[in-house]
Amino acid sequence: MVHSMTGYGKSSGVFNGKTVSVELKSLNSKSLDLYVKTPNAYRDKELVIRKLIGEQLERGKIDVSVSIENSVNSKNVEINKELAQIYYTDLKKLNELTENSAVDYISLILKMPDIFSQTTEEITEEEISFLMNLIQLACENLNEFRKQEGQALEKEYSEKIEEIRYLLQAVEPFEALRIETVKEKIRKGLEEIENTIIDESRLQQELIYYLEKLDVSEEKMRLTNHLDYFLETMKINASGRKLGFITQEIGREINTLGSKSNHAEMQKIVVNMKDNLEKIKEQILNTL
Repeated sequence: MVHSMTGYGKSSGVFNGKTVSVELKSLNSKSLDLYVKTPNAYRDKELVIRKLIGEQLERGKIDVSVSIENSVNSKNVEINKELAQIYYTDLKKLNELTENSAVDYISLILKMPDIFSQTTEEITEEEISFLMNLIQLACENLNEFRKQEGQALEKEYSEKIEEIRYLLQAVEPFEALRIETVKEKIRKGLEEIENTIIDESRLQQELIYYLEKLDVSEEKMRLTNHLDYFLETMKINASGRKLGFITQEIGREINTLGSKSNHAEMQKIVVNMKDNLEKIKEQILNTL
C-alpha cells in the first residue's frame, strides 16, 4: 500500500505532575533525516529516541519535538537564599555609604545574576518508559496520517496510469495510416526521378527494412508490462523507490515511441503520455 512521506503525529500524557508532549512532523527526503529537540532532562536519551523513531518511520525529514510542562504544584525553581542574603547585605551597606533614601531591596535582588537556581529531578526508568510509549504513539499517529495521504496518492497514480494506457490504445489507428503514408511518399519520390526503372522486389525489401525501424509493437508491449507492474508494486509497503525506478522505464518506452511515431497525431498522444507521467513523478518524490 502506498504511504505518503508527509505526515503529522502528536501524543501527550502526565507523569508525576509533568505533562510530557511529543510532536512529529514529516516531509519527503531520500533518506531518514532526524532533527530532535528535547528538554535537558531527556538529552542523554536522544540516541534511544532516534533509534525508536528510525525503526517506526523508515524515511523522511522528521522534526521531533519533546516538551515538558510542569504543573502548578511542581517546584523545580528555587531562590538561592544564601546568595540573596549576600546581595542584601552588600546593597544595604552601599545604600548607607551613599546615604540614599529607602530602597526596595527585594526587587533589586531578584534581578541579580544567579539568584534563581533550578533543581534537577532524577529521571527514573519508569519515566523513560513512559516517554518511549508516547513517542511510539506519536509515530503510530504519524503513520496513520501517512496512510490516509497515501490513499489519495494511490488513487491519483491509478488514474494517471490508466490514462497512459488509454492513450497507448489511441495510437493504434495511426500506426497503419502512417505506414501507408510512408510507402506513398517513397513511391512518389521514386516516380519523380526521370528514367528510373523501379525494381519492385528491391523496393519491397527496402520498405520492409525502413518500416521495421518505425515498428512500435515492442515498445507498446513493454510499456503495457511496465504499467501493470507499477499497479502491482503499489500494493507493497514502502515501495516509493521502486515505483520511481518503474517510472524511469515507463518514460524510456514513451520517449522511444515518440521518436518512432513519425506522425503528428501520434506525437500529440505521446506528449499527453509524458504529461501524465511527469505528474506521477512529482508525487513519487513524496511517496514512502
